[in-house]
Amino acid sequence: MVGVSDTPPPIDVLRQRAELLWNALPPEIIELAESFSAAGHEIALVGGPVRDAFLGRSSSDLDFATSAKPDETERLLRQWTRSTWDMGREFGTIGGRRGDLVVEITTYRADEYDGVTRKPVVAFGTSLDGDLARRDFTINAMAVRLPAREFVDLHGGLADLAGGLLRTPVEPEVSFGDDPLRMMRAARFASQLGFEIEPATFSAMSRLADRITIVSAERVRDELCKLMLGSSPRVGLGALVDSGIAAHVLPELPALKLEVDEHHHHKDVYEHTLTVVEQAIDLETAPDGAVPGPDLVLRLAALLHDIGKPPTKRHEPGGGVSFHHHEVVGAKMTRRRMKELRFDKDTIAAVTHLVELHLRFHGYVDARWSDSAVRRYVTDAGDQLERLHRLTRADVTTRNRRRADRLSFAYDDLEQRIAELREKEEIDAIRPDLDGNEIMQILGIGPGREVGMAYKHMLELRMEHGPLSPERAREELVAWWEGQGA
Repeated sequence: MVGVSDTPPPIDVLRQRAELLWNALPPEIIELAESFSAAGHEIALVGGPVRDAFLGRSSSDLDFATSAKPDETERLLRQWTRSTWDMGREFGTIGGRRGDLVVEITTYRADEYDGVTRKPVVAFGTSLDGDLARRDFTINAMAVRLPAREFVDLHGGLADLAGGLLRTPVEPEVSFGDDPLRMMRAARFASQLGFEIEPATFSAMSRLADRITIVSAERVRDELCKLMLGSSPRVGLGALVDSGIAAHVLPELPALKLEVDEHHHHKDVYEHTLTVVEQAIDLETAPDGAVPGPDLVLRLAALLHDIGKPPTKRHEPGGGVSFHHHEVVGAKMTRRRMKELRFDKDTIAAVTHLVELHLRFHGYVDARWSDSAVRRYVTDAGDQLERLHRLTRADVTTRNRRRADRLSFAYDDLEQRIAELREKEEIDAIRPDLDGNEIMQILGIGPGREVGMAYKHMLELRMEHGPLSPERAREELVAWWEGQGA
């Protein structure tokens, strides 16, 4: 499984970066390490902070491993700060905060797994070497002993980091057999770092793919989200599909490989989907823009927008293929899959809404819409309008330059129409020219079903004609009421 990262810097450059950051560790951290050392305990910076130091990234959230047991860790940590927590005590982890610094200190681990669940039988270890051997990948199995700042790399993590390689510290079958979620982490790190998954490690992922089914939906969801928020989601998604893991956690994605795009512009809808994800990412904005990246909702909508095609595929006379109403079917499938992965209601609603609307624009290409149709488009999109703009544009992957230009020009025109209407009226929050109280006053009626019917009628008029004058609105309401046989 090959990634698409830039060539990583050579080892000597990585060392220089890391040493600069280690030498710049806050004095408070050295003070903490010295207190452990004075009490006769080992302590080392481990995992992500060490890896990130080589990549030139600093962090105020630091992970440590220690020979001290949790009670002793807590005692020493409370001498360093009054702000501590022990929610991870069961797993040997005690946390603390001092100013902007957040530390989590975990007793050396030597866990065992029962092979049925991914929950370990927690056992404390006796050495840093043993603790590092049980970590997921070699690039996360490096450490810096403190306060001496001694670098520890027993599994070639630095060489793998320089080579852009993801590899397990022990046999991958053992590592993934212990904790199958590590297979999804491999795909996630491939997305975040653009690294290659080492062939033997990838082969083990393929052989053990069905083991992912013992992992909770919440854990799978969290790793999928991290993957989608990485800089190269296509690499991570490819790892999940090619290894067979996606068939268990997101089966709608590999199913797209079986479906040929109706315009025959792509090998299959799967390749089209990955391209749409990449193009959607390119359309994300800076932090102060309309859709600041990385945007999980937009990326998930791009990933899922065509999953309704397999069940709606129809062979037409003459050899063509159609996918009628795949956006409606896809929205239902999206909602069901996201519920199974335990996404929150707001994210499910937003992604599902975008999937359902992603084809709406194509009617504009065929015939320029009236103002009322533009109003309905904006109203239906609601607070997802800016994301819908980007999803619709990203969905254009045709190699036909003339068609691509036609679609682009049409959407430029639609956005200009929306902007012009915004200058004239409150298009983003369209309401009838008369509210419920005004309707009851004019018609001389009290609350009831008739008020709702009148409100709906006035809303339709507002959509169709734009803002009405008070006099015109009153006349239209009275005429409608008389037409009801009132």
